[in-house]
Amino acid sequence: MSLTLITTPTFGRFSSEPWELLRAAGVRAERPREDVPLPRADLLARVHEAEALIVGLDPIDNEVFEAAPRLKVVAKHGVGYDNIDLDAAREHGVRVVYAPGSNSRAVAELTFGLLLDVARGISANDRAVRAGGWPKTFGVELAGRRLGIVGFGRIGRRVAEYATAFGMDVIAHDPYLPTDAFGDVASADLDTTLDSDVVSLHLPATPGAEPLLHRDRLTAMRPGSILLNVARGGLVDEHAAAELLHGGHLAGAGFDAFAVEPPGDSPLLSAPNVVLTAHIGACSREANRAMGVTVAEGVLAVLQGAEPRYSAA
Repeated sequence: MSLTLITTPTFGRFSSEPWELLRAAGVRAERPREDVPLPRADLLARVHEAEALIVGLDPIDNEVFEAAPRLKVVAKHGVGYDNIDLDAAREHGVRVVYAPGSNSRAVAELTFGLLLDVARGISANDRAVRAGGWPKTFGVELAGRRLGIVGFGRIGRRVAEYATAFGMDVIAHDPYLPTDAFGDVASADLDTTLDSDVVSLHLPATPGAEPLLHRDRLTAMRPGSILLNVARGGLVDEHAAAELLHGGHLAGAGFDAFAVEPPGDSPLLSAPNVVLTAHIGACSREANRAMGVTVAEGVLAVLQGAEPRYSAA
C-alpha cells in the first residue's frame, strides 16, 4: 500500500471527504502532526517511504527530493506553489499538483474584512472598549475611493467585485494577463496601480527576490493610503512599511502574510493602525473541504497513471 505523507495540519480538518477519497483508493495517508506543520527534520526522516506528499507552506526543495526516491507527486494544499522547487521536481520526475480556485472566496472575504477593519478602526476600538474606554473612532468610507489590485487572478477579481459593490473605483495590474482579461476593471501599469487609496496584493512571491513593494515603491504610494497583503510576506519590505506607518505616510495596513511566520520580531507588530492575522486567508470550512478534495484527486490521478486536472510540473 502506497504512503501519502501529509505535512500540513489543515488537510481535511473540516471534512472527512479528502481522507475518504484516499482510503477508498487503497492509499495509506499519514499526518504525523495534528497541531503544527511537520518539522523539517521529521519530513526528511520519513519522506523516503512516501510516494506522495501533501504539503502546506513547507519548503520542498532539492534536499527533500533527494531524500525521497519513491516520490511520484507533491500536492500543494493551496493555490500558490512558490514554496516548491519546480525545477528540482522535474529533475526527479515528480509531478506537482495544486488546488487553484479552492480558496478564492475565503481569501477575498478576509481581504475585505481587513480593509473594513483598518478603514474604521474596528479592532482598535474593540480593544479600547474592553479596556474600559469608550472612544469615538473616526474612520473613512470606502465609496468613491480607488482600490489598486496587484495580481488579477481569481482572488483579485473577486476582491474587485466586492469593492465595486461598496462603490469603490477599481484598477488592477497583472503583467501576465492580456488587456481584455480585465473585463470592466481598468488595466494599469504597476506605478499607476500603486497610486491608489487602497493597494491590495494578490500574487506569488519569488523566493530570495527583492520585495515587490520595496522602500522606494512604498514611499511613492499615495499619502494616507492603506496597504493590504493577503498573499505572500516576501512581497513587502516590512521594515520600510512599519516606518511609513509610524510616520503617517501609510494610514494603515492589513497583513495576513509575513516574511517570517510566525512574524516573531517583525516591526509590523509594533506599528500603528495595523491589523495582523496568522495567514488565515484560506481558513474557511468551505475552502478547507474544496482544497482537500482537489489535492486528493490530484494525488490519486498521478498515482494511478492519469493526468491530473491541475498540474504545476
